[in-house]
Order: sequence, then C-alpha cells, then structure tokens
Amino acid sequence: MKASLLIALLAVVSASAHAGAGAAAQKAEVCAACHGADFNTPISADIPRLAGQYPDYLARALTDYKSGARKNALMNGQAEGLSAQDITELSAYIGALPSSLIVIPLHRFIR
Repeated sequence: MKASLLIALLAVVSASAHAGAGAAAQKAEVCAACHGADFNTPISADIPRLAGQYPDYLARALTDYKSGARKNALMNGQAEGLSAQDITELSAYIGALPSSLIVIPLHRFIR
C-alpha cells in the first residue's frame, strides 16, 4: 500500500515538473525572439547569451527589470507582466539549456 502511494505521488510530482518545464518553454518563446531560439545565438552582439547562465542570476536580473532597478526599455516591458513563479520557472529553464558559455568558478579568484 505504501509503495503504491509513493509511486502515485512520484508520478504526480514528475508530471507537474514536466508540465512546469513545458510552460516555461512556452513562456520563453518571446525571449527567444532576441536571445535566439537556443538562447546561445542572440540577434545582435549587444544582447546576451543566456543559456547555461546561473538561474539565480537570471532571476535577479528579471526581478530587477520588473521593479525598474535595472533599466532597459524592452526588458522592463517584458518583465513587468511576469509573476515571481514565472521568473523562477524561466530562470531554471533557461539556465538548464545547453550552453556555449564558459563559467569560471569564483573560488578560483578568491584566496
């Protein structure tokens, strides 16, 4: 009985996580217009590559665009309609994408 309950619970959690990723991918489509379909090939050199970036960094940037603490006319407008959950999901989704970014751990610079 406990095993079947655990299996059912895991199935529900897995399905909702999968649905969340699908929803995030759908919400990210508008972002891909400038940042590139793979989030590695933006439409111009002044637009950052986002795939593989730290999700907490992406979430902070989106939160700052939403609040106006970070200024960019296009990004402020895009972020204003995002909920906190949207920001969390988008950041996790984009951060998990395959990346051409090279991330150097900070501990290499701190002694």
